[in-house]
Amino acid sequence: KFFITKTQVIMKKIIVTAFTALVLFSCQNDQSESADSKVEAIAHRGCASQEVLEAQLKADPTLAIRMNEINAFTENAILTKRLVNGKVEIPVVVNVLYRTAAENISNAQIQTQIDVLNKDFNALNSDYNSVPALFSGVKANVGITFVLDQVIRKSTTKTSWGTSDAMKKTAQGGLAPTSPTTKLNMWSCTIGGGILGYAQFPGGASATDGVVVDPKYFGLSGAANAPFNLGRTATHEVGHWMNLRHIWGDATCGSDLVSDTPTHNTANYGVPAYPHYSTCSGTPVEMTMNYMDYVDDNAMYMFSQGQKSRMAAIFVTGGPRASFGI
Repeated sequence: KFFITKTQVIMKKIIVTAFTALVLFSCQNDQSESADSKVEAIAHRGCASQEVLEAQLKADPTLAIRMNEINAFTENAILTKRLVNGKVEIPVVVNVLYRTAAENISNAQIQTQIDVLNKDFNALNSDYNSVPALFSGVKANVGITFVLDQVIRKSTTKTSWGTSDAMKKTAQGGLAPTSPTTKLNMWSCTIGGGILGYAQFPGGASATDGVVVDPKYFGLSGAANAPFNLGRTATHEVGHWMNLRHIWGDATCGSDLVSDTPTHNTANYGVPAYPHYSTCSGTPVEMTMNYMDYVDDNAMYMFSQGQKSRMAAIFVTGGPRASFGI
């Protein structure tokens, strides 16, 4: 069921202001860079949503207001249990921008990413049963499915695309999104700067809506790209696209606006030993295996019931992605 109790919401509810929007929706960027993106070795997971959001807020000061309204709508939908019933199936358009043969990822590799999303969002991932007993009562089958709609390819001379959404704009050599109000657009392109991927949160412009993932981390990309070769970069970024925050709330002992996730000190990396205790109030065991942390692909394998409710709320009538709902 898509609900959490009013008491739970009140316990972790915070008022999101335009000032804090930059913090709550940001992705911390912990990365290892080299001058040549072809040989860069990325030690820690990183996404570029922080920089992207800051640029969007500067260009459109009303974006923070829209995000606040979406959060208020989400909380009300959860409290009133006005959530979707049945399945939400999301058509996915994959836009491949390539300069090299390696960047021109195959349809088979693309399908592995769709398969990973379907497993991770439906509790069918093989490591789902690895969730510790402490969190077994809140681990969730989100119940959202994905189907590959089409693959669009374009050859380019660009060595990297950065995080300014250039890959989404035809005038800058990219590919514009296809039907973004009814289809999830994903771009596979070399981002550069040690970035694995980034997403646009609900409330942003439809012309730039979607998820970007570097081809080295798109789907089951091979052992050479470990520890980010199991398709979990897209799982993490699609979580953002569905209105999830980082589990640490992008602040020391911050809030992710979800009632059943522990308060984390900050991001976790690699494969943390369990149990890993927070030093925040109550010193809870951190849910390091949550998809919205920054751990390696093989160390993340669950969403929580509260996260499920938050994602479900965006698809109901009046929600920011209601056109995907049923």
